[in-house]
Amino acid sequence: MEHLSEEFWSKRYADESTGWDLGEISRPIKAYFDQVENKELKILIPGCGNGHEAEYLHRQGFANVHVLDFAKAPLDALILRVPTFPKENTHCEDFFKHEGEYDIIVEQTLFCALNPSLRMDYAENAKRLLKPSGKLIGLFFEFELDGGPPFGGDRKEYQKYFEKHFDFVQFEDCYNSIEPRKGRELFGIFK
Repeated sequence: MEHLSEEFWSKRYADESTGWDLGEISRPIKAYFDQVENKELKILIPGCGNGHEAEYLHRQGFANVHVLDFAKAPLDALILRVPTFPKENTHCEDFFKHEGEYDIIVEQTLFCALNPSLRMDYAENAKRLLKPSGKLIGLFFEFELDGGPPFGGDRKEYQKYFEKHFDFVQFEDCYNSIEPRKGRELFGIFK
């Protein structure tokens, strides 16, 4: 699968074919973290791209944020924009090969970038990387996108991937999506 390579994603960043990039943290994820008081939580943002979520969390005092992406260019761009972000917390590697243990994994755009045949593996790997009390939080597109990435889907489909590994704390329509995504995003908290 071509889209599971550093070359594929590096080319997308070089060509500025990054329509998913909002240029800032997404509203639903910001709203979630604005309520989190424990700034010592170990957080992983896989498929972080330009790392706007990581930048926001770092600036809010979250001390243990890790970012992971296939492509090195966006990781380097994050360090240039935020020189105080710990370089050792940037991981240029495959999510499925990553090792670590986290309190929270933030799903922003990795799930939709993966071929749907890998979605069950994604759920299993997220569980593997989380501490026993850990949470997977984030956004999921609720509409069809063929020939991705990105790939779409719906709530019912997503539930079958995650229900084997997680308790659903929340999985509902986003109330605070940006205008182009209104009615087309789900926000999930899986424990």
